[in-house]
Amino acid sequence: MSDQNVHNAGFTSSGIAGRSLASSMMSREAIASKGGVHSGGPTATLQKMGATGSTHSSGFTSSGISRGSQASQMMSQEAKAHGGGTPRGSTTSTVQSI
Repeated sequence: MSDQNVHNAGFTSSGIAGRSLASSMMSREAIASKGGVHSGGPTATLQKMGATGSTHSSGFTSSGISRGSQASQMMSQEAKAHGGGTPRGSTTSTVQSI
């Protein structure tokens, strides 16, 4: 994954771009949670990375999640919370797919 992909999806240093994949994600997440986007969720995580240009340094790479990284810790926590697997649509899987 690259910072450019995150930016192209609409996660920018000046906020979420209108009419983008990012704005669509934010809308769907807010509707699903009945009114808000949760800290640590996919939209908030991607926006933070888009604003700081830190996707690769966080461990999300084009060849997968880097061992010992923030991304691997996130994936491990989600897997433990879901009985051993990282579910489709989770923060880790969404961020890695972008």
